[in-house]
Amino acid sequence: MSEHPTVTAVDALAAELLDEAEKHRARRTARTLVAGNSLRSTLIALLTGTELAEHDSPAGGTLHVLGGSVLLRTPSRQWELAEGDLATLPPERHSVYALTDATLLLTVALR
Repeated sequence: MSEHPTVTAVDALAAELLDEAEKHRARRTARTLVAGNSLRSTLIALLTGTELAEHDSPAGGTLHVLGGSVLLRTPSRQWELAEGDLATLPPERHSVYALTDATLLLTVALR
């Protein structure tokens, strides 16, 4: 384990967030890991059947599935993403639906 102040044990935190999600009515939780002037990384935990409703896309971003599987959907297309998959966010409104309990790392360019 690193003692560097900006290192996060992502796997351990992901498991913790899935546990927290079970206690929340929304059946999801998130924690921002990096928040800077040009980049934000957020760890998201979604329980099976949970959806992040349709929302606008940032100028640039990626979604990395750390565990489980999800559907990344736009009004005209959808992609099934599984553990280990990394997808560029589509440049249009989109939603994310959890096919199984899932943990995701969302990284967004802020400029």
